[in-house]
Parts: sequence; structure tokens; C-alpha cells
Amino acid sequence: MTTESDEAAVNKTASEQPSRTAARRATRAEMPGSKAAAELAASGALDPLFAQIDAGEIELTGDGGFIPALIKTALERGLATELSDHLGYDKGAADAAAFPNSRNGTTPKTVATQVGDVDLAVPRDRAGSFTPRLVPKGSRRLGGLDEMIISLYAGGMTVRDIAHHLESTLGTELSHETISNITDEVADAVMEWQARPLDALYPVIYLDAIVVKVRDGAHVVNKAAHIAVGVDFDGVKHVLGIWLQQTEGAKFWAGVCADLANRGIRDVLIVCCDGLTGLPEAIEATWTQATVQTCVVHLIRAAMRFVGYGDRKSVAKALKPIYTAANAEAARIELDAFADSNWGKKYPHAVATWEAAWERFTPFLAFPPELRRVIYTTNSIESLNYQLRKVTKNRGHFPNDEAVVKLLWLAICNIEDKRARQRDKDRGKPAGERKAAGRLVEGQVVTNWKQALAQLAIAYPDRINPYL
Repeated sequence: MTTESDEAAVNKTASEQPSRTAARRATRAEMPGSKAAAELAASGALDPLFAQIDAGEIELTGDGGFIPALIKTALERGLATELSDHLGYDKGAADAAAFPNSRNGTTPKTVATQVGDVDLAVPRDRAGSFTPRLVPKGSRRLGGLDEMIISLYAGGMTVRDIAHHLESTLGTELSHETISNITDEVADAVMEWQARPLDALYPVIYLDAIVVKVRDGAHVVNKAAHIAVGVDFDGVKHVLGIWLQQTEGAKFWAGVCADLANRGIRDVLIVCCDGLTGLPEAIEATWTQATVQTCVVHLIRAAMRFVGYGDRKSVAKALKPIYTAANAEAARIELDAFADSNWGKKYPHAVATWEAAWERFTPFLAFPPELRRVIYTTNSIESLNYQLRKVTKNRGHFPNDEAVVKLLWLAICNIEDKRARQRDKDRGKPAGERKAAGRLVEGQVVTNWKQALAQLAIAYPDRINPYL
């Protein structure tokens, strides 16, 4: 029981501990740039500038803005210093003629930045040997803009949306091809992620899909983007990969299983999925001892598909004894009882749905409650898919399969990064004041995993013990 003194100590600790936001602000305020700006403002040297800004005579960002002009001045000064170092003498030096190379005017160049376009005068030398490092040759964007574009793309904005956003907010005009090329720069990272080595054993793997539209020659077709999430020995979930296929079938799933096996997976105990055609055969051919389990929630939804809205609550209640039965025999009795009931006779499709999935449903009933909770549903992927649908719905269609995988990978990274930033802001606060969501999928720990793992060790001792 918590005593008053304990509560007082906790409250005192919470009140004395500075927030992480305040600490970051204090750190930034002590940085040389922040201190220099504060000293200028305090001296009154910036008062005339502030007056012009307040009067609307000077814009801070965008075309002709003060900040882009300040960046231009700083960059050109830095480029001039680089050229002086390259030539060996300063501009206007009395002994300039004694050096073999000399200045040769400037070349105009426009670079895009996070605050707008900046027009530079890049200095040249007569020998043509000067290679600037501050603004490298061929570079049309300063650091930070590429990251902004990739972040906007991962958030669901199309290439055209991003181009309009940059032009309207920053005054920066980038072609659709340039923006596409910037987002394509992550292609190598996506390929590396999709081919990364995996663990030898995953106790549980979930499989689910979202449907996207992809151009295929002269037509746009629907394709299923299948996402696999594996639970490792520590109960931590990992997105194992993303695969696209227009139609499900044994050949496609054989390729997916081969990919996972080639990346290191030697055994899988349970694969939880939504009755995917050809998957059980591919799983059993690759990992001969794996159990394929139909997602119970998907099965319930399929059974309720033709049930009238007013009857759904009652029918769902009548179906519950089937999937909460102690074993397969008891579940069979409950299904027969439902079939003979008024609800079963009114909705024979619900009975037929359970009958068709019975062979893949019954393995679920052989496990104790702790393990049933883990393999009961693929909802962990469905939560992720819900977020991914919000990202993909803005696009009429994708140009190819690679574009789909790229966006989904970026979106997963973006979602987890947002949640991580929110958790970082809440760190140090009392539990009752924390509002940040936990990990969505990647890195999330399965609830009560230790108990579930103990049950798996009992059910599969020969397959689990070598990896413990």
C-alpha cells in the first residue's frame, strides 16, 4: 500500500525533475548561434530590421525573403573562403600575380532550401580546378530538403502534392521527376531491409494484406500487398517483409516462403492468417511441422457477412461458445447446436463458413488460454494496415510494384518514428499524464508473452529448446 510519504516523495521527484522539452530548450539556448542572435537582439542592432518585418516590408522566407538572403550571403562568403584556400591567397592580395592560378568571375546557380530558393554566385578559377565542398558541383538542394520531401511522401502526399506544397510554402519549384528521384534514393535501403537476415525460429508469424491499385501495362489492376509480422523469442514483433501479388496461389506463396527460408528462417511454430489460398500447402512444404491457424476474428467476420444488422449482436453471442470451447470435440458440439438453432437455420451461410474453415480453425483449440490470446487474431497487422490505408488512399494507383513497397516501408518507418517522438516528449512525466501511443508493430512486445512462451515450450519442446 502506498503511504502518504511515498506519494509525497513521488510528487516531489516529479516536480523537481525538469521536463525534457525544457532541457532541450536550455541546451539550444546555450549554443553559439542562439547566443549570438540573442546578443544582437539585446543590443538593438536588429530593431530596424524588426520594424521593417512588422510593417510588412520584409518577408522572412520564400522568394526574396530575408532568411534565404542571409543564407545566400553566408554561402557565398564560405565559397569565397574555399576559393581563397584553393588558390593560396585572399582576394585583392598584392602578390596575387605571383600565383599560377587566379579568380575568374562567378557562375550563377540556384539551390533549393527548406526556406525557399537561394540564388548563388559560385566563384570560379581560371584553371577550372576549384571544386567547392560547401555547395558541391551538381547539387541543386541543400541538406534537409531531401529529408523533408521523403517525410511528406511517407506521410501519404503524392509527388504532385509535394511539388505544390513546396512551391506554395517555400517558393521552391521542383519538377515531378526531381521529387520522384529524391524518393527513389531510398530504394537501396528498401532492398536491404527486404533482404536482411532473419532469426532461425519465429514462434508465431502473422500474415495479412491490403489491396492497392498498380499499373500493369495499359491497365490498372488490384494487387494484394501481403505483410508478414514475426514474433521472436523475446516476444518482440518485427515486420519481416512486403510482397505483392495480383492473385493468391500456391506458386506465389511458395516464393514468399522460399524468400523467408533463404533469409534464415529454419522453423515456424504457428502461422496465423486469413485463409489465404495456397498458403497452407506452401508453409507445410517449407516448414514441415508448422501449424497454419485461421484468424478467428476473420472467421467471425466472414460468418457475419450475410447476417442482418439487427441480428449481429445476437448471432455473435451465439457463435462465441464455438471458439471459446475447451477442445475441438466441444467446439464441434457447439457448432452443431448453432446449426440446429433458429439463428443457424436463418443464416446457413454462417454455418457453412465455419464448416469450410474447420480444419484450419481447430488447431487453435488445442492450446491453453495464454497462447490462444497470442494467435487469436491478426489484429496487430490489421492496426498497421489501417494506418497504411490512410497513406495509400490518396493515390489513384502506383506505377509499379516497387513503388508500393517503397511507400509502405517509408510509411511504417514514419509511423513508428512519430510514435517514438511522442513517447520521448512524455518521458519523465507521471504515468497518468502520458498520452503517447506505444509501438504500433515494429518492436512491440506481445502481451503476456512469457506465459505464452512457456506453453509453447510445453507443446513443442524438441523445436524450442535448441534455441533457448
